[in-house]
Amino acid sequence: MKKKIMINGMSCGHCEKSVQNALQNVSGVSGVEVKLDGKCAMVTCEDFVKGDNLKNAVEDAGYEVTGMEDV
Repeated sequence: MKKKIMINGMSCGHCEKSVQNALQNVSGVSGVEVKLDGKCAMVTCEDFVKGDNLKNAVEDAGYEVTGMEDV
């Protein structure tokens, strides 16, 4: 399954890396691509991964999730 997460608050490469690390630490996530210019992250994960788990990981890293969709 792939999810696109829209994120506010990223402003530099360090922000990208922080979000990437946070999402990669969620159980069931197999791939993460964070796009600073697109203000989003593309996440590849197992079907059992809940959107709330992804949202919490991003927010715990200090960023705001403004939307999420399956792609």
